[in-house]
Amino acid sequence: MIFSTLEHILSHISFSIVSIVITIHLITLLVDEIVRLYDSSEKGMIATFFCITGLLVTRWIYSGHFPLSDLYESLIFLSWSFSIIHIVPYFKKKKNYLSAITTPSVIFTQGFATSGLLTEMRQSEILVPALQSEWLIMHVSMMVLGYAALLCGSLLSVALLVITFRKDINIFLTSNHLLNQSFSFGEIQYINKRSNVLRNTSFFSARNYYRSQLIQQLDHWSYRVISLGFLFLTIGILSGAVWANEAWGSYWNWDPKETWAFITWTIFAIYLHTRTNTNLQGANSAIMASIGFLIIWICYFGVNLLGIGLHSYGSFTLTSN
Repeated sequence: MIFSTLEHILSHISFSIVSIVITIHLITLLVDEIVRLYDSSEKGMIATFFCITGLLVTRWIYSGHFPLSDLYESLIFLSWSFSIIHIVPYFKKKKNYLSAITTPSVIFTQGFATSGLLTEMRQSEILVPALQSEWLIMHVSMMVLGYAALLCGSLLSVALLVITFRKDINIFLTSNHLLNQSFSFGEIQYINKRSNVLRNTSFFSARNYYRSQLIQQLDHWSYRVISLGFLFLTIGILSGAVWANEAWGSYWNWDPKETWAFITWTIFAIYLHTRTNTNLQGANSAIMASIGFLIIWICYFGVNLLGIGLHSYGSFTLTSN
């Protein structure tokens, strides 16, 4: 009873802190960036990390097994993974381009895990025989860490596509405006200096320069985070195959979860392959990562809605029975 109450308190504290952090981010969007507000939001995410860590440890103690046996526990672990990804750049003293993605991701997963939809799953139960294995920690933790990193990297690619798309539209509209303006006057003005012309053209504007720098940073961080997530996903699939052979006598059974995990792995393998070709980098590879974002949610969450297959331990249909 004490551990259950502590878990309940920690979950609400972490959710409240993340809500405050998101409010701070919204304030910084409306006004100029304030250093104190930025530091407060980063420290808030660190506090959230420790609260979720305490929640997981508490559940581990009173349940007697590593808290990754159902959808509720995996969502809490996913929130913990997002918070880790958030605080790593902070401790490295680098500009955190992930904060706008990791913070909403934490509050989304944390909010869904503590909602009324998963009330029955919060009650810890004895593991089914197939899950009573040392491979539980290795396999599921690597898969969830992989999902978290791939989701963050994919969202960075989505942001890259949005900014690139807006940039192309602005350049197209500006070019048409200048072209129509030159024809309307009928002659070119030679009075202005070349430096003024370059300064007034969008191609050489400071705003366009910083936007290009932002696109490069998003592409860089997206590639790094997705590469890390792909490594975790590969380890998770391999360890899962070994575990499946011990539990069910076969390395691969092609049930829905395994099939979609393989599709996810293939999509991001194609993404990493496109990164080796300079002609396909940037927007082209970002499109593939954006497709992977949808595939991950189908693999992680969508399959649980079906409640079928060998991986249906944490499905909704299982909890309703």
